[in-house]
Amino acid sequence: MNAATWNQTETSKQGDRLAPLDTFLRRHVGSDPTQIKEMLSTLGLSNLDELVAKSVPEGIRLAEELQLPEAFSERKSLNELRKIASKNRIFRSYIGAGYQGSVLPYVIQRNILENPGWYTAYTPYQAEISQGRLEALLNFQTMIMDLTGLEIANASLLDEATAAAEAAFLAFGLRKNETAKLLFVSELCHPQTIDVVRTRALPLGIEVKVGSHLSAELNEDYFGVIVQYPGTDGSIHDYERFFELAHNVGAHTICAADLLSLSLLKPPGEFGADVAVGTNQRFGLPFGFGGPHAGYFATKDEFKRNMPGRLVGVSKDSQGNPGLRLSLQTREQHIRRDKATSNICTAQVLLAVLSSMYAVYHGPKGIKEIALRIHRLTEVLAKNLKAHGWKICNPTYFDTLTIECGPKAASVLFAAREKGINLRDFQNGKIGIALDETVEKQDLEDLLSAFGISALDLTAVEESIPNEFLRKTEYLTHQIFHSHHTETKMLRYIRKLESRDLSLTTSMIPLGSCTMKLNATVEMLPVTWSEFSALHPFAPADQTEGYRTIFRQLESWLSQITGFPGISLQPNAGSQGEYAGLLAIRNYHVSRGEGERNVCLIPISAHGTNPASAAMAGFKVVVVACDSEGNVDVQDLKTKAQEHSKDLAALMVTYPSTHGVYEESIKEICSIVHSHGGQVYMDGANMNAQVGITRPADIGADVCHLNLHKTFCIPHGGGGPGVGPIGVAEHLVSFLPGHPLVDNGTGNFHGAVSAAPWGSASIVLISWVYIALLGARGLEQSTKMALLNANYIAKRLENYYPVLYKGKNGFVAHECILDLRPFKKTSGIEVEDAAKRLMDFGFHAPTMSFPVPGTFMIEPTESESKEELDRFCEAMITIHEEIKEIENGKSDPKDNPLKNSPHTAAMVISDHWKHPYSREKAAYPASWTKEHKFWPYVGRIDNVYGDRNLVCSCLPMESYE
Repeated sequence: MNAATWNQTETSKQGDRLAPLDTFLRRHVGSDPTQIKEMLSTLGLSNLDELVAKSVPEGIRLAEELQLPEAFSERKSLNELRKIASKNRIFRSYIGAGYQGSVLPYVIQRNILENPGWYTAYTPYQAEISQGRLEALLNFQTMIMDLTGLEIANASLLDEATAAAEAAFLAFGLRKNETAKLLFVSELCHPQTIDVVRTRALPLGIEVKVGSHLSAELNEDYFGVIVQYPGTDGSIHDYERFFELAHNVGAHTICAADLLSLSLLKPPGEFGADVAVGTNQRFGLPFGFGGPHAGYFATKDEFKRNMPGRLVGVSKDSQGNPGLRLSLQTREQHIRRDKATSNICTAQVLLAVLSSMYAVYHGPKGIKEIALRIHRLTEVLAKNLKAHGWKICNPTYFDTLTIECGPKAASVLFAAREKGINLRDFQNGKIGIALDETVEKQDLEDLLSAFGISALDLTAVEESIPNEFLRKTEYLTHQIFHSHHTETKMLRYIRKLESRDLSLTTSMIPLGSCTMKLNATVEMLPVTWSEFSALHPFAPADQTEGYRTIFRQLESWLSQITGFPGISLQPNAGSQGEYAGLLAIRNYHVSRGEGERNVCLIPISAHGTNPASAAMAGFKVVVVACDSEGNVDVQDLKTKAQEHSKDLAALMVTYPSTHGVYEESIKEICSIVHSHGGQVYMDGANMNAQVGITRPADIGADVCHLNLHKTFCIPHGGGGPGVGPIGVAEHLVSFLPGHPLVDNGTGNFHGAVSAAPWGSASIVLISWVYIALLGARGLEQSTKMALLNANYIAKRLENYYPVLYKGKNGFVAHECILDLRPFKKTSGIEVEDAAKRLMDFGFHAPTMSFPVPGTFMIEPTESESKEELDRFCEAMITIHEEIKEIENGKSDPKDNPLKNSPHTAAMVISDHWKHPYSREKAAYPASWTKEHKFWPYVGRIDNVYGDRNLVCSCLPMESYE
C-alpha cells in the first residue's frame, strides 16, 4: 500500500461521505502522505512496497493479507468493548488467596495511573532524566524494607509467586552444600505460589517438598524453606523456631508475607527470615482479574549482590548533589548472560509507584488504621459465626477466616452467590472468607445471611492476635511518609516528580529493540473500567465471560499475526515469555523420551535475557558466532548443530536480527536446527518489523514470545508493566502453562509461570483495542512506516555516523545502529557523552552500547512524525559538529558541552560559570529548545560512587553528603 492508497483508505472509501472520521491509523502513524513521499524520495524509492521488497527477503514475505476483522473507529472500538465488558459480572469477592480488594485514592489514579507523563516513560537507564520515578521507587524500597524488617529491597518484581521462585533461586545459589537440592514449601502457601515454584524448580533439578512446617524434618539436603504469613487459610504461625531449624542445617529461610498485615504483625526480619516476598496488590492496586500487580522482594544486606531485579540507589551528580540511579548493574542479564542469577529484565515500575504513593498518602498511621479496621471487621464476623455454632478453623487470624461447613458448604456458597458474594471453596467442606478495606457493615450482614444468621452483633470482641505476634517496631518513619496526607500536597508531590522525568509526552524515545510508540488514550481508557478492574482472578467462570471473550479474540488475532495455532497470555513479562517458551520446548523433548537434549544455541548478538532464560530453563548455552555483517554465522551454526546433534534442544534467534537487519538465511538457519532434532525459539522483541509482512511460524520458528508492551502498545510505565505471551506450533500446544485453580483454556492444572491464570489480564485490553483499531491493513501499514522511519534516520545520519549493519540492498529493518566508536580516539568523546548531551536537546538517548559497545541502536517506531525525526537528526548532527570542534582544536577536549552534559538550570544560572563555551550553547543547543525546554533535574551522575557507597532507602539528604 503506497502513500496515496493509504490516504484514500484512511480518510474514507471513495465517494463514501458517511464513513466514520474517527479512524485510528492516521492518528497512530506520525507522518502524513506528503511527508511519507518526501522520506521515500530521500531513500530513492517510489512507495512503501518497494521499501519492503528491498528490505525483507522474498521467501518469507506474506502472500496474502492477515485475516483479521475490519478496523474499528475509535468510538466503535470502545462501544464494542463496553458490550463485551457487560458480560462480566462484578461480585464482592472475599476469596483471598493472595488477592484482596483495595481502594486506590483518586488523586493517585488520575494523576499517575491515567497520566501519560507517568505511563509512557521508559526504564530509568538514563538516570538524569528519570529522577521522578526513581524517587518514587526509592520510596517503594523504603516502604518494603520498613514493613518486612529487612535491610534491602529491590524496585519490585512481577508478582508474589514468581518472587517466591526468585527467592528459591537465591537460596539455591547461596547453598554451601552443592548436593542440597531439596526445597521445603509450606502447605499453607497459596496454591499458585506452590505451582509456580514447582514449575521453575524442575528444570534445575530442585525437588519441592510440600508439607506442614510443624512436622517437617529438615536435614542438610534442604537448601531453603518457604512459608506463608499469614497462611493461605488465614492462620498466623510463629516461624521463629522453624527458621532456626532451617538455619541449623544450612537452609535459607523465605517468608511470603501479606504486606498490609505487617503493619500489625511482627515483621519477617524479626523472626529469622533471610528473604521476604509478596505482592503490593492491596496497597491500592485493583484486582484487574490478576494483574498487573507489583511483587516485592526484600533480603539481608549480605545477599544484595545475589538479589534479582533492579535496585535504586543514591549517588551524586557532577555538582556534588544527590542523584538517584539503578545500582549494582553487574547483575543485569546483558552483562552476566547465562551466568545471571535471574532472567528478570524488568520490574512493575508503574504499579510499584502506585503502591508507594498509597503509602505516602496514607502514612504509617493511615496504613495501620486501615489494617486495624479490616482486622476488627474480621473479629466481628468471627464472633457472630461462632455465636451461631459455626467452627472457625484458624484461631489466630488477621483478615481471613476458614470455616468448617461440612455438607453445608455448597448451600453456603450458593447463598453467598445469591447475595452477589464470592467465597473461597477449599473443596473439602471448608470455606474461606478474606475481608479487605472495601468491606462495610452491610457486607458483613450479607455474609452472615449466607450462613443463616439474620442479625449482626456489634458488641465488643476479643483480640484474636496473641501479643507475641504483634509488631513492636516502628515503620515508615521517613519524613516523606508524614508530609503528603492532603490532596493538595499529594497532587503537588506527584506533579513535582513527574516534571523530573522525560516521557513520550516530551519527545521521541528512540530506543532500539524497545519500540516506544505513543500509547493512544483510546487504548488506555478501558483499563480502569470497573467491569474489568474489579474482578478477582479466581472468580467463577460464569462471572468472567467478558474477559474470556477478550482472551479468545486476542488469542485468535495473535495466532493469525504469528501463524501459531497455540497462544498463552499468561507470561507477565517478555522474560517470562522466553522462559515459558523454552519450558514448552524442554517438556516436549522430555515427553518424547529425549530429555538429554539440553543444549541451547544462542547467537552472540542475542538479548541478554536469552542466555539467562535458557540457563533458568535448565539448558546449557552454546554461543554461535556472527559474521562481519552482524548475521548469524551459518557455517558456525552448522558446526555447532552437528557437534551437539544428539543433545541439541533449541536455537534462540531474534528476527529481524538484534543488529536491525532481515537476515537472508533465516529459513536455512531454522532448517539446520530442525535437521538435528532441535526446536527454534524466536525472540519477538523485534516483532514490530514483522506484523503484516512476515510471520514467525512461516519463517520456521516453533515458539515465539511477543512483547505486548512493545509491538502491541501496552505502555512501558517507566519499566513495567509488561506482557509477554507466547505462540507455539501445534506439537507444543499441550505444553502451554496451566493454572492450579482455574482452567485457563490449556486443559492443564500445572505448569504455571505466573501467579494469575492469564497473567496481567487487565492490560491485555490495550492490545485488544490496538489491533481492533488498526485491522490487517493498519497493522501492515504501521510496520511499513516503522521501516520507513528507521531507514530515513539511517540515511540522514550515515554521512555523520557510520551505519554499522545493513541488508544486502543497503537498507535496515525497523532500527539501525550508529557507530560512535571512532570518536573516542579522535576527540575523547564516548557514546555516553552523546547520550547525555541529547538530554540538553530534550531527547532520551537511543539504546546505548547494545548489541555493540560504543554504538547507538535507534528505533523511531511508526508513531513519530517526520518533524520529530528531523529534530532528532538535527540534534545528532549538531553533536557531530561539537565533536568536530574538539577534533579541530576549537573546543577544549575536557571542558566542552559533551563532557559536561547534561546541563541543569542550576548549572546555567550559577554565578560561577567558568566554561569556555556559552551558557546558551549549553542549555539551548537547538532552536526548538527555546520554545520548550525540558530541564534535567540533576547533572551527570557518578555511577562508580553509587556502587561503592550503596544507599538504597530514603534517608535525610545530609546522609548522602
